[in-house]
Amino acid sequence: MVLTTSGVTSFCAFAAYPLLRDKHYLPIQDSRLDELVTELPPLRAKDLPVMETNEPEELYLVVNNMVEGARSSSGIIWNTFEDLESTTLMDFRSEFQVPVFPIGPFYKHSENILPTTKNKEDHATTDWLDKQDPRTVVYVSFGSLADIEEKEFLEIAWGLRNTKRPFLWVVRSGLVRGTDWLDSLPCGFWENIGHKGKIVKWVNQLEVLAHPAVGAFWTHCGWNSTLESICEGVPMVCTPCFTDQRVNARYIVDVWQVGIMLERSKLDRKEIEKVLGKQMLEAGDGMRESCLKLKQRANVCLSKDGSSSKYLEELIAIPLIHKKTR
Repeated sequence: MVLTTSGVTSFCAFAAYPLLRDKHYLPIQDSRLDELVTELPPLRAKDLPVMETNEPEELYLVVNNMVEGARSSSGIIWNTFEDLESTTLMDFRSEFQVPVFPIGPFYKHSENILPTTKNKEDHATTDWLDKQDPRTVVYVSFGSLADIEEKEFLEIAWGLRNTKRPFLWVVRSGLVRGTDWLDSLPCGFWENIGHKGKIVKWVNQLEVLAHPAVGAFWTHCGWNSTLESICEGVPMVCTPCFTDQRVNARYIVDVWQVGIMLERSKLDRKEIEKVLGKQMLEAGDGMRESCLKLKQRANVCLSKDGSSSKYLEELIAIPLIHKKTR
């Protein structure tokens, strides 16, 4: 049995590596970045889940072993739900011929057993959010692994400031290459934003996304963050950094229509201001409506008779079935 914490769509993109090499999409060429991958629509070449490496053949071998391990398994447990990736799940079942158990979102199964104690920083964040108007705050977090250049950090800072929207920005230690936590912030930055912005090292992301003040999530599009944002009904601004994040971002924007793309190559303050300002205002209601529909479908899948619950019951029953047949 294989436990997979990514989405089905990104896994299928990895599984297509041999085909993508035969069609010369891999290794990715600069001249083909925006070209549609006709075998994997709506992905462009730049969306393919590649990693920077000096040993591409070793990467292909690792990916191949991962795919073959899934193909020869007795089943695969997915952190997704049927209504979100139904088409890709259907394609996967046809190609791999192994039982699949899309029982996600995983975090929804543990909501009632997570600790509820808060530290001072948690309380300070909640108090700040409580003072903001509904759906006005841009929550910014690029996950626990991605890092950015100091120049990018400065453009993000000024871009957020120039939108004149309240923002909550998670800047963990190590996010900005070669600098300590907030050393790169320009002089006078805090005076410029006043109480409009808050920068912290960590937040309880689920609590933040569930807060009524949060109107958008600027994210790296990691799969957990993607699911959490969808399930809390929060539209996304997508800046993927590597591997499956690019696939997730394309689906967020073009398929599920719950986000706007802000490519890392365009991280300048004017583009940030435009996307977080005018574009989010123009598209925000439509994206929010789509997001709320997906949230409702996720809740249905997790209900007693929903698909995620039924797959979980099937999964739990497997050891009993095997025991009875011995």
